[in-house]
Amino acid sequence: MTKTLGYAAQSATTPLDAFRFERREPGPHDVQIEILYCGVCHSDIHTARNEWKGTTYPVVPGHEIVGRVTKVGNEVTAFNVGDLAGVGCMVDSCGTCPDCHEGLEQYCTTGAIFTYNSPDPHTGKMTYGGYSQRIVVDERFVLRVSDKLHLPAVAPLLCAGITTYSPLRQWKVGKGQKVGIVGLGGLGHMGLKFAHALGAYTVLFTTSPGKAADAKRLGADEVVISKNSDEMQCHLNSFDFILNTVAAPHNLDAYLELLKRDATMCLVGAPEDPHPSPNVFNLVFRRRRLAGSLIGGIKETQEMLDFCAEHHIVSDIEMISMQQINEAYERMLRSDVKYRFVIDMASLK
Repeated sequence: MTKTLGYAAQSATTPLDAFRFERREPGPHDVQIEILYCGVCHSDIHTARNEWKGTTYPVVPGHEIVGRVTKVGNEVTAFNVGDLAGVGCMVDSCGTCPDCHEGLEQYCTTGAIFTYNSPDPHTGKMTYGGYSQRIVVDERFVLRVSDKLHLPAVAPLLCAGITTYSPLRQWKVGKGQKVGIVGLGGLGHMGLKFAHALGAYTVLFTTSPGKAADAKRLGADEVVISKNSDEMQCHLNSFDFILNTVAAPHNLDAYLELLKRDATMCLVGAPEDPHPSPNVFNLVFRRRRLAGSLIGGIKETQEMLDFCAEHHIVSDIEMISMQQINEAYERMLRSDVKYRFVIDMASLK
C-alpha cells in the first residue's frame, strides 16, 4: 500500500480538508497514475454534500483526472511508465454482462464501479477519487491522452466532455441538422463545441442575454433567450435534437414543443429534485422522444478524446489550487466560473 494525500469531505456539512489514506499497489493489470490535474464537477458537490443521498464518508471526490503513468503491472500492454493518461467516472465493471460486452460499461447490469463513493472490490472499502496525489486503475479503464492539447483543459473532457459527446453521437448529430443546447455551463459549453464541430446548425438556449457573445464564440450559430416567448415561438417544430444540460428543475414542455416529429430531447443534467412532468400530448401528437444519457463507455470516451485532439477541442477552464476547493464549490453554486474549475494537483502538499 502507498500512503497518499488527498482532500475529503468528512460529512455533508463540513468543508473538504486534507485526508491521508492508502492506495493499493498495482496488480498485474493495473496502472498507477500521478495525478497532475483534476476537474471539478457538480457531481462532486452533490456527493460531498449527500444531495443525491447514499454518500459514504469520508469521500474523496474527483473523476476528471489527467496524469502521468508511474507504475504498470507486469501484464499491462497498453501503457508504459511516462505515458500521459486519463481516468473518468468509472474504474471498473463486471466485464461480462451484455452492456459491458457492447462497450457500455456505464450501464453495467451489476453496477459500474465509479471513481469515488463506490464499493471497491480490491480493498473492501470505498473508492477514492482524483482530489489526491495518485490513483491505481485497471488498464481497461485508463484512457490515452494526447500531448497536443493543453493538459489542464483536457481534464473536464473525462466527464463534461463525454457526457455531452455521447448523446450527440448516439442520436447521430451532424451536418444538415438543427440542434439545440439548453444551458451554458460546464456541460453546455462542451455541447456547443461538439455540436459545432460535428457540423450541425447549433442554437443555444439561455435565460441570460449576457451569455450570447460567449455562446457564439464557443460555436453557437444562434442564441435564443428562453424567457422570451416570441423567440421561442419562432422555433416551434424545427429541431432535430435538443441536448438539455440544465441541472435544475424546469419546464421541459417549452423545449419539447420545439422538436420536429420523431425528434428527441436528451437530458444530461441531474437535478437534486425532479423536473415537473411534461405534458404527454407534447410527446404523442408529434411522436417526440424524451430521453436521458449517462456519460459514455470507455471505447466511446477514447473516441471523444481522439476527436478532441483532431479538432483542437478542450474545456474552457479556471485553474485553482487544492486549497481553494471549498471556495470553488460556492462559486459553482453561483455559476461564477467559465466554465470548469481544474485543480492543479502540484498544490497538494
